[in-house]
Amino acid sequence: MQYSTGFSLFLVLAFASCNAPKGLVEQAQVDRIIRTLAADDMQGRKTFEKGIEKAALFLDQEFRNIGLQTPAGQKDYLQRFTLFQVIPQDSEVLLNGKKLKTEEYFFSAGQESVNLTLAEAQVQTIGAADDFRKRFRELEEAATKPLRIVLINPTHANIFGRYKAYMSQNTPLLTDLKTSKSVIYILSEITNPNEITGVLKSKVEKKDLFNVVGILEGKSKKEEYVIFGGHYDHLGVVKAVGTDSIANGANDDASGTTAVVSLARYFKKEKNNERTLIFVAFTAEEMGMYGSKYFSEQYDPAKVVAMFNIEMIGQVSKWGKNAAFVTGFDKSDLGTILQKNLKGSPYQYYADPYPNLQLFYRSDNATLARKGVPAHTISTYREEDKLYHHVDDEYESLDVANMTEIIKSIAQAVASVIAGTDTPSRVAIEK
Repeated sequence: MQYSTGFSLFLVLAFASCNAPKGLVEQAQVDRIIRTLAADDMQGRKTFEKGIEKAALFLDQEFRNIGLQTPAGQKDYLQRFTLFQVIPQDSEVLLNGKKLKTEEYFFSAGQESVNLTLAEAQVQTIGAADDFRKRFRELEEAATKPLRIVLINPTHANIFGRYKAYMSQNTPLLTDLKTSKSVIYILSEITNPNEITGVLKSKVEKKDLFNVVGILEGKSKKEEYVIFGGHYDHLGVVKAVGTDSIANGANDDASGTTAVVSLARYFKKEKNNERTLIFVAFTAEEMGMYGSKYFSEQYDPAKVVAMFNIEMIGQVSKWGKNAAFVTGFDKSDLGTILQKNLKGSPYQYYADPYPNLQLFYRSDNATLARKGVPAHTISTYREEDKLYHHVDDEYESLDVANMTEIIKSIAQAVASVIAGTDTPSRVAIEK
């Protein structure tokens, strides 16, 4: 028997409403996973350290127990890739013949040795009246040459110092060093230099990383992908507060990773996905979203119908229980689809109430969104959260009961997307 498109949609929504995820998303299972990921023996799951390897193996076993498919050609769920860490060394830089002090510049080099030549460089500026963060990002996206020289007005000295402290530690690169780009940031009133010379020196270390990826193949639309993701890395062992030095990252983002595993188990049991579902725990989000950057290059964005990134759902939202928000609500109609599927349920989704924080581009959805994919983050984060990146972001600070309900809400909200009934609009690719 065939139905009209409208009646088919009615059936999908009616099914979602009458069969909201209950027994298939169990609080006991949610509690077990979040306790494990946020435990002290995970040592804060910092990228490159033993704790994150332990977490990855735990997630690998979870996907195996659920019965997900491994990525093509693999026997496990670890999506391996290499990150090159380029660590700045003592260098010499001259601007118009004058040697710069070390506090007047910092750089991100793509190779062990980079010669500064003004004629071969792309010169950019951040002026006194510019929004530093916004302009900084714009200049990165406008890069056209392998070497950039960015001249920054001294009015930005304070934020320049903060960026220097962070970026002088190392430059992680996913690309081959022979094709990677370099940039030097100089604090100076000069905007049209006559000469810039010198050599940028770095030490290169090769690091192996892995996302954790499981697949649930679709039925009638197996070449269309819906992705569920959350990052499983955090900050590791940090400066002690009292006697505690482990940044457990329970809410950020063991909660989102727990949701990914829980949803994988739910949809595996439901067996009602027409589109192929991909579940991924990202690594290295905290150091620049390198896990999701690598992952996004492995799939044709035209085949990715939607991506649901789940970030920090362990606390009750500003609207109370059973409520969450969707970042970048105006970037596509995916948020509207989720709201529609939740009508008549105890759950409510809202537009991001913190647009000033630019959360849409600050989590693992961003890499796919920049490729045009309707990729959004679902979160219950509160701007006044004092536990963000704090050692007290532990299991005991979570509302696991509400977190379980949020996971149920996601399962219900995405019903028409995984069923192939709804296809969200694409995100406009920014030029």
